Amino acid sequence: MPPPSAEFKKALGRLSEKEKEALVLRAVRRDAELYDTFRYELLADVTLESLYEAAADRIHELFQVAVTGRLLNRSLVKALREANQEAARARRITKSKQLEVDLGMYTLRLIMDNYSGQFDSPYPGFFTYTARLATRLVGLITKSLHEDLWLEYKGELDGFLQALYGRKRARELKFELPRELVVNG
Repeated sequence: MPPPSAEFKKALGRLSEKEKEALVLRAVRRDAELYDTFRYELLADVTLESLYEAAADRIHELFQVAVTGRLLNRSLVKALREANQEAARARRITKSKQLEVDLGMYTLRLIMDNYSGQFDSPYPGFFTYTARLATRLVGLITKSLHEDLWLEYKGELDGFLQALYGRKRARELKFELPRELVVNG
């Protein structure tokens, strides 16, 4: 999307308060993500924690619905893909990369606690997507978060990486699965 032009900004400045309000209300009716962004920025009761809870509930629900599917492995891959999209949406709304990491860790925790038995399925999709999520989280933590926060995630993420690396399917991956989150210091 191109940045707003000078003429657009001037025209917006000439609008009355009532016209601006109508324009904003029309925009948020059309775009749910814009509505959530405005709610987060304008309302005091919509906090980072409440958005985390709401997104975590949606992710949990995605996996619950996947279990009722006919082809479990395929349903779990779809749920994992949608969970990643939910985490990315939360980051776009709040501009918080740590929230995206926290939701990714929640997703990994949910998978390891409840669905790791599907890693041995004849279909490699769910294991591959889970390994990609773990690899992506390592990159997000090291590139986006301050080094002081790395230790907060290291123990649990290393456990997930070791559990994934211990599977025979890990050798069949077409990308490098890290063995641990390397903390400098």
